[in-house]
Amino acid sequence: MADLQDEPHSVGVGAEDVPVPAPVLAGGALDRAAALLAVHPVADGCNTLVWTLRQSPYHDIDTPDTGVDTDIPRLRAGGVGAQFWTLLVPPGRPREGAAADQVVSDTLEQIDVARSLMRRYSDSLCLALSADDMADARNRGRIASFLGPVPGSTLTDSLGALRAFHALGVRLLAPAGAPWAEEGLTAFGHEVVKEVNRLAMLLDLTGCPPAAACQLAAASKAPVIISNTGAAALTRHPGNVTDEVLLALRAANGLAMVTFDTARTGDSLHAVADHLDHVRAIAGPEGVGLGASFGAERGGPRPTGLTDPSGYPRLLAELLERGWSEADLALLTWGNAQRVLRDAEFTARAAQHRRTP
Repeated sequence: MADLQDEPHSVGVGAEDVPVPAPVLAGGALDRAAALLAVHPVADGCNTLVWTLRQSPYHDIDTPDTGVDTDIPRLRAGGVGAQFWTLLVPPGRPREGAAADQVVSDTLEQIDVARSLMRRYSDSLCLALSADDMADARNRGRIASFLGPVPGSTLTDSLGALRAFHALGVRLLAPAGAPWAEEGLTAFGHEVVKEVNRLAMLLDLTGCPPAAACQLAAASKAPVIISNTGAAALTRHPGNVTDEVLLALRAANGLAMVTFDTARTGDSLHAVADHLDHVRAIAGPEGVGLGASFGAERGGPRPTGLTDPSGYPRLLAELLERGWSEADLALLTWGNAQRVLRDAEFTARAAQHRRTP
């Protein structure tokens, strides 16, 4: 595995991460979007398929599966090159509010299902632990698969669970709902942030109250992400991010990844594009990404034109028609996600150097 560079990539990504763009195909915006995705595939920040397969293990995602909105053919049709597979139990499920030991057990089961998914579909999916793995998977025609986030409530008064999750391949932690991050960071919460930074994991602030999100973004030496969100300025929803938090993310070189959820981002592709426009305007071109939150069984409401991962080219075509540059779209789809991973790895390496006598 290649060594990290000696400087963090605070804006954009390094030249070794972004291949020379292929010539843009003549024709309309959809052709241009397809050409861009062939070089800069989507790194999607949130997919709930692990939970779905845990509840309904009979689904075969190697072929078009009408029972779920995510399968390998549609991931490939949409140009998805990297996927963050969330290991959280969806809100409102029976195990919400369970005791800490039950949450740990549930999380371990989710990890087991996710790793089984990688083994079963190893021709298309491969476990990714780093930004280099992400690039390597793309170069080999596979979908880089990151595990996480896991819930921060699994950590009580010990960092042992966090280190164990890291050893199992988890690379994201979600502080939302954890007692050490609910009303400001506790002393233990500061230790969690330091350990996350040391392990080159990412903090996923999805669902954190604005004050807590801003404090976490400021406390972390590495960029933080929000893996699935909309803009609260456009749609008032408790899961959407405020402009205050977007500005905090911008200051911390973080990343807000916009979801495709009718309740949070509207009922059409155009409405989702409005949220992407707003997040880019506040957080900057380096602060916006995609976190669709696909992975459910069919039947739930989805924005028209974005009912499954195959809709990504249509979304990019819409953004091209709105005047987004191809450079900004390359950041949106791939570059920003890889940059935050590389910056987290740089932060971890710098911390190890500081501890070296």
